[in-house]
Amino acid sequence: MIKRALITGVGGQDGAYLSQLLLERGYEVFGLDVDVDAQTCWRLHYLDIYDQVNLIKADMTDSKALLHAVKKSSPGEIYNLAAHSSPGSSFRLPVECGDITGLGFSRLLEAAREASPNSKIFQASTRDLFGVGDGGAYNEDRSFKPSNPYAAAKLYAHWMARIYRDSYGMYVCNGIMFNHESPLRGIEFVTRKITDAVARIYMGKESRLALGNMSVKIDWGYAPEYMQAAWLMLQQDAPDDYVIATGQAHSVEDFARRAFKVVGLNWSDYVESDAGLLRPSDIVMQKGDFAKAGARLKWAPRVKFDKLVEIMVEEDMKRWKRHLSGELFPWDVR
Repeated sequence: MIKRALITGVGGQDGAYLSQLLLERGYEVFGLDVDVDAQTCWRLHYLDIYDQVNLIKADMTDSKALLHAVKKSSPGEIYNLAAHSSPGSSFRLPVECGDITGLGFSRLLEAAREASPNSKIFQASTRDLFGVGDGGAYNEDRSFKPSNPYAAAKLYAHWMARIYRDSYGMYVCNGIMFNHESPLRGIEFVTRKITDAVARIYMGKESRLALGNMSVKIDWGYAPEYMQAAWLMLQQDAPDDYVIATGQAHSVEDFARRAFKVVGLNWSDYVESDAGLLRPSDIVMQKGDFAKAGARLKWAPRVKFDKLVEIMVEEDMKRWKRHLSGELFPWDVR
């Protein structure tokens, strides 16, 4: 029997990689997003799977649309990746962030409870739940102290997952995902901002890169591996919550330094600090402890920091070479 899965936020980085993973495993994949045209879902095109995903246009603020999506897909597995996913922009749009990221998951849970109560559900939680960090390694037992609207909305969704699991006996897992990057990361995130800028500077299309707080240290992993962890969570006999991370932290400065080194440039010749890019609240240092995922899911990160940065820089270099040769493609390059 063919397995069926519903992925919300299918047009994003994680949605694209998860779709690819599930298709390779023989699933029939249904993908939901606020818009499902070729431009919005450019990542699916990039992976050459756009025509293989059954796309459903729906908004996480629309309960009826979510119920329709669950009924239409009749999924054995539901992956909620939809979110207003930028901590920085959540300060500008706190209400919208809460409605989509927090309440949106409640609407999805209700739709599943009504139309597909036996579905296994994955909720993409976040390391932002822990707050600014203290330099230690964070596991599933650490207390939560969100420091931005995005994290507060995610915390609401995180607890709703546990409430539906405990109160209704539904199979709902939280994946407390630390930062995970890839060539499909949005240009609004600092990692892609850096790698895209490195490519543009190398090609002579740009001369400077402005960054905000470069001292924050973040646990960065490789997105396709994190989606494998999400899938593994729903293959277990019982639902639970898992931290997914690498256990190592590097600063934004480290990322910029390594990215420019990939193309043989000195980062300090091109990078400048811009106070206007600082957030009202930012993390200091965070790294995750994935011991539980390692023991129970048999999962561990394989792509380390230097390789991750190299993968992203080299892919942006290829994109810009293709773009400058006249190739048109609906990616987020400017």
